[in-house]
Amino acid sequence: MTKDQKAVNIKILDKEFGVSCPPEEEQELLNSARLVDTKMREIRQSGKIVGMDRIAVMAALNIAHELIKAQNELSKHGDGAEKQLARIHEKIELALAEARQMDL
Repeated sequence: MTKDQKAVNIKILDKEFGVSCPPEEEQELLNSARLVDTKMREIRQSGKIVGMDRIAVMAALNIAHELIKAQNELSKHGDGAEKQLARIHEKIELALAEARQMDL
């Protein structure tokens, strides 16, 4: 562990893990561990998946799926905003062109 890293203990499914991270990222690490723990507990409680390895893989896949969905939604909204800004820019350009024509 380098001097700019902080040792952090996290707990997932009642098992402790020691990991290191930059001090300013400690809260995100703890939040991530809490999310992984919650997802793994949900999967384990469903009773459909047996074995910690399989539970961990399913939790990782579920979290990755949620991330991809969120990124896609954000991308859709971002594209819409870009198109809207382009339309506004076009209207401004047209208004300026008309104003120039009136000045002539």
